[in-house]
Amino acid sequence: MITQFAIFTHVEHYQSGKDLLAYEPYVREMNIWIKFVESVTIVAPQVGDRKPVDTVYNHSQIHFEKIPSINFQSIPKIFKSFFALPIIFFKIFKTMYKSDHIHIRCPGNIGLLAAIAQIFFPSKSKTVKYAGNWDPQSRQPLSYRFQKWLLNNTFFSKNIKVLIYGNWPNQSINVHSFFTASFSNSDIVRINKNLSIPIRFLFVGTFSSGKQPLEAIKLCKLLSNRGVPLKLEFYGEGEELVMMKNFIKQENLSHLVEINQFLPLTELKRRYIDSHFLLLPSKSEGWPKVVAEAMFFGCVPIVTNISCIPWMLDAGKRGIILDSNFENSIEKIIEIIKSESIYLQVSKEAQIFSNKYTLERFEEEILALL
Repeated sequence: MITQFAIFTHVEHYQSGKDLLAYEPYVREMNIWIKFVESVTIVAPQVGDRKPVDTVYNHSQIHFEKIPSINFQSIPKIFKSFFALPIIFFKIFKTMYKSDHIHIRCPGNIGLLAAIAQIFFPSKSKTVKYAGNWDPQSRQPLSYRFQKWLLNNTFFSKNIKVLIYGNWPNQSINVHSFFTASFSNSDIVRINKNLSIPIRFLFVGTFSSGKQPLEAIKLCKLLSNRGVPLKLEFYGEGEELVMMKNFIKQENLSHLVEINQFLPLTELKRRYIDSHFLLLPSKSEGWPKVVAEAMFFGCVPIVTNISCIPWMLDAGKRGIILDSNFENSIEKIIEIIKSESIYLQVSKEAQIFSNKYTLERFEEEILALL
């Protein structure tokens, strides 16, 4: 068993007494990693307020090394972040020196600093979870491309396993295709959905420009204009909420669209089972967890052509891949709605694929890595 396990992440943490909390889907995964270690040190930014989507780490020996948040989106924040960088790098370096295993979460500002610091510890065992899009051909910020190059480079990054989503050509021995999981073997159940009225669409995730929730509403508006009786339900939170509500009011879509707060996974499971389609017109993903979760219960995904999604959907056999111009995909969606036999086949294929990636298998793979 690993004695000292160190995690380096940009995910903001909240401390309440002895409890340490962070973004629920992230903590849910990390709780599996830290099952196999004696002591955990987490180097991450701290926030003063708990968010509704936060949950508690499940480990008795957790040490939190809080660091300042860094942000380069304005001149004052750039100056503040510039002076914080030496402090952050020192804490990262010190924690790596004391640890037996280094675990870095990328991409992100803290992940970038940790990826540089790990160069000085070539003999220590390391894992990196690259949660973003690893596609070498995708257009990404310079910092993301640098992180990918550095982690892929066997001269600077040694004794390291970089866990990515999808299979991409010409990668070094550092890079390993991986996955994530949300449900266990006991959750597997064959579901034959009926295309009952209304057709239920689901959006789960952050209401951010990257996830494009407004585009999801516009897409459903087009379907409704074509005579599709539907209901679109949102579950999440984010900065685009006001814009979404204004658009719904302006276009008189309150009878079509319902916006709800983030739900825990146990409650989301029922929504996946009851819904016909998951709609996620996202600009960027790694392994889109909500897509895999929806597929687990036969909810057919309608998603963009990014990252490993074409592989997950088998080029469209397990869901609908949106064209770059979303309006061009309307006919594709209507076609599957009109044929229940086609819909049920796609739903079945989605279930079969996603049911392979259970928590039990995920835990086995992590144990093998450690």
